[in-house]
Amino acid sequence: MTNSKKKSFFSVLCGGVCAVVLAGFDLWTKSFAASRLASGPIELIPGVFELRYLENRGAAFSILQNGRAFFIPITVIVLIALVLLALRMPGDKKYRPLRILMIFVAAGALGNLYDRVFLRYVRDFLYISLIDFPIFNVADMYVTVSAFLLAVLLLFRYKDEDFSFLHPAKQNKTKEAP
Repeated sequence: MTNSKKKSFFSVLCGGVCAVVLAGFDLWTKSFAASRLASGPIELIPGVFELRYLENRGAAFSILQNGRAFFIPITVIVLIALVLLALRMPGDKKYRPLRILMIFVAAGALGNLYDRVFLRYVRDFLYISLIDFPIFNVADMYVTVSAFLLAVLLLFRYKDEDFSFLHPAKQNKTKEAP
């Protein structure tokens, strides 16, 4: 294994450990919410924000109810794609924001995947009553905020050529050209 491949592997391994720790935090909050909110919701900011427990058998905003057979394989595919992307991504400092966002997406995916596999539903408990926003959880925040920031980065910071590592054939042709 070359030195750069070792560095990439250990970088991905560290990212994986971070994702597992973040997913662990998500699972802890869900467990805490399930035990503390069994007797009813807790209003933290009256008329604005409360903790309200919900067992969600769908996806975001409770769409595709009972779609567990769909969500589990999709989540596994996303996680595999994130690992493969991280292994190919150069170790340059400019890719650090992307790596961090990928860790948060993976953490959110892992947290909700755990719930779907072992509980058959996802535990949601954060509710913005001011706007009657659907109930969500920490894993949902990881994925949603990361996706938004990723879109901003892709629109304003990165250029197409920054992702040439995704196309090794094009990269080799560029290197071979005189």
